[in-house]
Amino acid sequence: MCQSQPGYSSRRDFIKLAALGAGAVMLGSFLPRTAFASGQADALLLSCMDYRLVDDTERFMAGKGLKDKYDHVILAGASLGALTGKFPAWNTAFWEHLGVAIKLHQVHKVVLLDHRDCGAYKVVKGEDFGKMPEKETEVHAETLMALRNSIIKQHPALEVECYLMALDGSVEHIIPA
Repeated sequence: MCQSQPGYSSRRDFIKLAALGAGAVMLGSFLPRTAFASGQADALLLSCMDYRLVDDTERFMAGKGLKDKYDHVILAGASLGALTGKFPAWNTAFWEHLGVAIKLHQVHKVVLLDHRDCGAYKVVKGEDFGKMPEKETEVHAETLMALRNSIIKQHPALEVECYLMALDGSVEHIIPA
């Protein structure tokens, strides 16, 4: 014969309570994702593939109030990856992902997030801008603005924000001139 657990009238009651607790935990894991349950996301993020900034990128988006509210496209070089003639398939991938994000999730904003000391800029541009911070900012700003302008030309209703992240996770807002 089974003995009751202390505080519970029977083993059956204990199992029911445990099942209810597990159900509550499972339900809770779905609750923060209500934006996607409705078929909408607030934004599409384009960032670089650099493993050094994954956590900082997530913190940045959460700090903008976009935790679990954005689609994410990752290309080496971020904005450069979407524009370079060296890897045209990346250009196509970005524009197709943007179109799908608009169609499926009704995004209304694009967040472009480049970062300093980017290896893709070294590969595509053939120069290490990380050793020249002012020039690096200028080159990233030009690329970010070129992509921003292309997005607005094709999708005038979208808001586009441009940022440059340092390796310490700090972020500079790049504003159109």
